[in-house]
Amino acid sequence: MAGRGSSPSGFRRSRTHKAMHRARTLLRRSAVDYFRGGGSDWAPLVVLLLSVPLLAAATLRWPEWCPPETLVLPLIAGGMVLRPASLLGLYGATAVALVAETAMLDHGPRGEEPVTPGTVLVVGAVALSALLVAQFRSRVGVPWRRGSTMLFDLRERIRAQSALPPLPRGWHREMSLRPAGGQSFSGDFVVAARTGEGGRTLEAVLTDVSGKGMDAASRSLLLSGAFGGLLGSLPPRDFLPAANGYLLRQEWDEGFATSVYLVLDLDTGDYQLFSAGHLPGVQLDAGLGQWRRVAAEGPLLGVWAGAEFEPVRGHLGPGDVLMLFTDGLVERSGRDLDDGVDRLTGEAERYIPTGFRGAAWHLIESLAKDVNDDRALLLICRG
Repeated sequence: MAGRGSSPSGFRRSRTHKAMHRARTLLRRSAVDYFRGGGSDWAPLVVLLLSVPLLAAATLRWPEWCPPETLVLPLIAGGMVLRPASLLGLYGATAVALVAETAMLDHGPRGEEPVTPGTVLVVGAVALSALLVAQFRSRVGVPWRRGSTMLFDLRERIRAQSALPPLPRGWHREMSLRPAGGQSFSGDFVVAARTGEGGRTLEAVLTDVSGKGMDAASRSLLLSGAFGGLLGSLPPRDFLPAANGYLLRQEWDEGFATSVYLVLDLDTGDYQLFSAGHLPGVQLDAGLGQWRRVAAEGPLLGVWAGAEFEPVRGHLGPGDVLMLFTDGLVERSGRDLDDGVDRLTGEAERYIPTGFRGAAWHLIESLAKDVNDDRALLLICRG
């Protein structure tokens, strides 16, 4: 006896189900491709082509309210959504509309000639600008629907990677980062993670990438991801040599960086501090009430292969504070570096009674608010 699925009605239902599944899959893929900029642009092209005669008709009917220059509107939209080849078709339709407007209004009852040489220049300039935008999008593969959010996404990724992990009771950590010139992107970054058995070790890396602005920020994003992957994967002594090798393999024209690498035992307070051409840190000895510099030796990252980095060892007791920072916070032209560090430690003493809560942001605000350089400050305090 034939099974239930082999009946004519069951067979039709099966075919219908498969057809619907294929249609849903095709629609989903088309939507994803269009969102990513890989789909067909025929739909927006048709809409924009239809808008051209509508605008031309409005110009013929109400030239005072709809001047010929309104034809730049579909050109602007086309520059954002169309490929360069499709955009050329839109340009042809726009040119035909301008010619038609000139001919019809010139022989109209009022004898108006609204399409002046200035109008042609304006439309032509907008058309050229739209074509340049479309070619740029086509070259980098960034659709307008995502291009406007890519820089925001880049900034948020850098901030997320710079977030410090929570520390156990008795410890306080803060990090503040301020890009140069009030921008949203910085060549300074921090990556940190709790590693070891039970997360008893804090590993943190503060890095200052050469350059400023978007160039430095793009390298910062790449390096922060690589450095974050290395944390906890290598013994502390091998971290900076591995980071140095990674920079050398990039072969960037401006590819060096300074970095300071902290390995802190959260149970005992003992730490190791490695430096790759970075400024020394400063530590507050709560027992003596004095600041002292914690300086390790090591060359810049990305300069030569086989570089070695020797740590300096220290201990954070109750009430002690360790501050690591980049040069933008303490260096000024015409002023000695020691003066900048002294200003930092002097200003930091104001926050001893409060346990340094909120100190990182306020220290940058008070010492280097308007400095045209990237500034970063990492602060670790043991209560």
